[in-house]
Amino acid sequence: MNRRESLGCLLAAAIFGGSRPVLAQSAPPRRIGFLMGYAEGDRQARAAVGAFHDGMKEINLIEGRDFQIEYRWAGGDADKARAFARDLLAQKVDLIIASTNQVVSIAMQEITTIPIVFVFIGDPIGSRFADTLTRPGRNLTGFANFEAPIGGKWLEILRELSPQTRRVGFVHHPAVSAHVEFLQVAQATAPSFGLELTSIPITSPAEIEQRISAFGSEGGNGGIVVPPHALPLSQRGLIVELAARHRLVGVYGDRYFAESGGLLSFGINLPDQLRRAAKYVDVIFKGTKPGDLPVQLPVKYELTVNLKTAKELGIAVPSTLLVRADEVIE
Repeated sequence: MNRRESLGCLLAAAIFGGSRPVLAQSAPPRRIGFLMGYAEGDRQARAAVGAFHDGMKEINLIEGRDFQIEYRWAGGDADKARAFARDLLAQKVDLIIASTNQVVSIAMQEITTIPIVFVFIGDPIGSRFADTLTRPGRNLTGFANFEAPIGGKWLEILRELSPQTRRVGFVHHPAVSAHVEFLQVAQATAPSFGLELTSIPITSPAEIEQRISAFGSEGGNGGIVVPPHALPLSQRGLIVELAARHRLVGVYGDRYFAESGGLLSFGINLPDQLRRAAKYVDVIFKGTKPGDLPVQLPVKYELTVNLKTAKELGIAVPSTLLVRADEVIE
């Protein structure tokens, strides 16, 4: 039995074995705090929250009757995230759903007794959100975005998309353990694809413009890889514009980049992750400890290709990629 099958068995046991009956409808609605690393107006995050509601309806839990939600949107601001975490603690919510590594790290520092279900995060063990994938421990569990080998997969897709590309800038946040893993895998695999990889560390919008521009100005068949993170996501317009200005072949870990004019994205379906999170909320409300629920890994990655951008860059997207694409933007 492989690791994914083992995790699935543990999850099934948690959901179907020994759970208490569903709460009576007359019980007071449970209070859920959403502590989101995205901005309040972010359409992708809003769509994901809508999918959570769909997931709750699928298990016959209805907002207003069975649960209420308190929303807090940090928008990548660590100070806001900390203040919001303390506020939700003061509001005495029954459970918190926290998104992005930055927010989850802050939430676990501020909240040690209320269950936390994390979503949209990378490297749960390296980030110290979980002791192990099967038994995360403490008051946390949830859903991870990627496993480390994705760092090489992004390079493989870039090479397939643009065989003439020789230089690749790997954009990453040096303080994020998942990004460090992605970078290490990319550095190890780049030679096998005939690629020269350059590390592009970013911690602020100013560094994004400065360092991508410096890499792009070197010229000569360049490309960039941008893993998911709240900072580059909030600056996706700038990153896509820089890639176009310097004619860089861009592969991104978040669909929003392709939707915003980036060439290609390969990553998880965010709404699906929150839809699945609804079941964890249910079993926790029935009495299961978060630390006994296995961390769930991605079950599917989605490929999105922006043909308009490809045309502007003079790239003929291979049919092998188009056939595999979940979405083609024309």
